[in-house]
Amino acid sequence: MKDSTHSDPFGQIILGIDPGTLVMGYGLISVNKSNVTLIEMGVLQLSKHKDHAERLHLIFKKMESLIKIHRPVAVAIEAPFFGKNVQSMLKLGRAQGVAIAAAMASGLHAVEYAPRKIKQSITGRGNATKEQVWKMLGHTLNITEDVRFMDATDAVAVALCHHYQGRTIALTKETKPKTLAKKNTNNWASFIAMNPDRIK
Repeated sequence: MKDSTHSDPFGQIILGIDPGTLVMGYGLISVNKSNVTLIEMGVLQLSKHKDHAERLHLIFKKMESLIKIHRPVAVAIEAPFFGKNVQSMLKLGRAQGVAIAAAMASGLHAVEYAPRKIKQSITGRGNATKEQVWKMLGHTLNITEDVRFMDATDAVAVALCHHYQGRTIALTKETKPKTLAKKNTNNWASFIAMNPDRIK
């Protein structure tokens, strides 16, 4: 595992969070020029803690720990998926709010990304499955290990999504290449053709 406290001074760490009150996924990537490397990914198990307030406290403490150890420059959080269960949405919203508050307490700005936006950014398809997202992450970040929790891969995906959004904005301001201005990602083949740097 790479120690971000002694990383290349030109590298930037992005922390991705998939909020949840039963399982919180987290993923950290290092961006150094055109190279993106996975630093760490994992989950915070909260199901054994019955008190909801205690779960929120543990989320805050975990966020503090991750930020202190890895010193990210940005925090990206997956926005809640709006379902029919009001109570579940309320609890998920609280978990997300605590994660955002922890980031702000450390002087970081947290950016939210909708699930569809994340999938579109990683695979070129907003309706991609979690397995398809993970497959693309494996290619992009050279990950060969099996993953037990998709919450962790979702967190890595949101971190990578944040990197891609930042890079797209920078390119648009500078040269605005045709591939960005006229990008068509209606199918997998065209997406790969226009994003060869995401396949290794």
